[in-house]
Amino acid sequence: PRQPAKTLWYDRPRYVFLEFCVEDSRDVQVSIEEQRLVFSCRNADGVQFYNEIELYARVNSKDSQEKRSDRSITCFVRKWKEKVAWPRITKENIKPAWLSVDFDNWRDWEGDEEVERAMVEQYAEV
Repeated sequence: PRQPAKTLWYDRPRYVFLEFCVEDSRDVQVSIEEQRLVFSCRNADGVQFYNEIELYARVNSKDSQEKRSDRSITCFVRKWKEKVAWPRITKENIKPAWLSVDFDNWRDWEGDEEVERAMVEQYAEV
């Protein structure tokens, strides 16, 4: 049986960030389409995780990446329309139980593009 991974997300001027909280993930697969993200993996115990998100708005799948760590898999997804705030990550105005806002990383955008660029570059180097 598959189960959804606990997922945190936050919004930035050019990207939305999603963090799938699975420790010791294996067989990670992330598929980013124009308006959909599909995530799957297993953990060390062989539990299968699967999340499918119909995204709030169009994204640029070619300029999106993911980064795996011991604790989670972070995806940064390039927005099609930059500098347009996403009030939510899902197309439908419903909030699945496994999805929440990452308040630690959520903040106003004013003058935030430098911070965002630095974050993306830092991820890209790993």
